[in-house]
Amino acid sequence: MCRGTCQVSAGHIVAPRDPSASLASPSSAISLQLVLTRHHATSLYLSHFWAPLLLGALALIVLAWFDADRGIASTLFFSASDGQWIGRDSLWMNEVLHTAGRDLMRLIGVLAIGAWAASFRVPSLRVHRRALGYFALCMALVPLVVGGLKTLTNVDCPWDVAGFGGTRPYAEWSLPRPDGLPHAACFPGAHSSSAFALFALYFLWRDPYPQRAQVALVGVLVLGGLFSLAQQSRGAHFLSHDLASALIAWLMCFGFYLKFFEGGNKRHAPHD
Repeated sequence: MCRGTCQVSAGHIVAPRDPSASLASPSSAISLQLVLTRHHATSLYLSHFWAPLLLGALALIVLAWFDADRGIASTLFFSASDGQWIGRDSLWMNEVLHTAGRDLMRLIGVLAIGAWAASFRVPSLRVHRRALGYFALCMALVPLVVGGLKTLTNVDCPWDVAGFGGTRPYAEWSLPRPDGLPHAACFPGAHSSSAFALFALYFLWRDPYPQRAQVALVGVLVLGGLFSLAQQSRGAHFLSHDLASALIAWLMCFGFYLKFFEGGNKRHAPHD
């Protein structure tokens, strides 16, 4: 007995075609997969590339437009009464957050490179080779690139600027530098970039362990913020210097993530 609407063909009752049958065909499944893949790629680029890029660029423009770098430095970090940076002689800012922090980030980078190299010989590490390679690459290249950029931008450190203990005229990073001044190398901030390179942990865990990735993201922002605070309190950098290093580190880690894990069948295999 046929329920609903039936068709009669050559004296036989034929059950109606299931409208969902066409959706189960291989071509429909492939089309659906393509749509989902394109949606994933669009969403990923919007949230992890365009949004950070535009927000970071806007923040840098606002800081430059309102001369906020000097305003923040003079209000929070420089004591005009005695002409000293508040963190110049601080144990926490110098020995802990700067020296020990720098050494810790270097150690993490060396260990990451060593673990990646060992994955070619140690069977238990082989399954993590790609993840280790990605992490080691971020820890090595982000500080190197930022350090190289600061030698090219020719921007003074705050402690060299007139009004902050130095003698050189202030020149915004976005404007031409006056002729006759010694070469400078302080923009972007290299020290904080070593901490922001740990953005790699967020990208490693964002697919398999989303909650862990969010915790890592907050932790990296806190650590990078502390490194930035230490340098700004010592007069080594303005806020825009460290903001630029954070933006560069994020974009580099995202770019390497796309190369390592978002190509072809590598998307869901962050640990092979």
